[in-house]
Amino acid sequence: MAGHEFSEPEGRKRQVADPTTTPRAAEETRHPCDPAFKHGVVVGFDGSTSSERALAYAIGMAHRSGSGLIIVHVANRLPTTVWAGCEPPVFVDVPDHRTEVLGLELACADYLSEVPWILVERGGDICHELEEVGHEYSADAIVVGSTHGLVGRIFGSVAGRLARRAQRPVVVIP
Repeated sequence: MAGHEFSEPEGRKRQVADPTTTPRAAEETRHPCDPAFKHGVVVGFDGSTSSERALAYAIGMAHRSGSGLIIVHVANRLPTTVWAGCEPPVFVDVPDHRTEVLGLELACADYLSEVPWILVERGGDICHELEEVGHEYSADAIVVGSTHGLVGRIFGSVAGRLARRAQRPVVVIP
């Protein structure tokens, strides 16, 4: 309420921020990336035909450059307005066990034996998360498959949006 003051209890000390330190909250929320995959190739993968073609190209690219492959699966996040008819644009995580299934499929794949690889799961906007992973690993390139269909035409393709805003080369595989 306005006009009311709350006094500190006598035994309690008020903490004051040290101006010589830097905020570390953002650093603590993300896990540090494996240095073996620095300057690797990031590829978006969801198991679709276009992402399988992108993965095949990214494997060759990583093999030729002698770098690691960072395979990124972005889990589904939907606005609550889709579910509950709410006004605020709040996002909810949809349980997505697809990453586990993709990881098992990739672990059994013979074609991935040519390069070191890791699978990274993220949740959120696909373009933002691919660029974020590319930044964290100082990736040399991001490889994505092209979007076909009505959804890509209406909302814009992931590849197109990523190519416009990425800070590193984006390779779009048809």
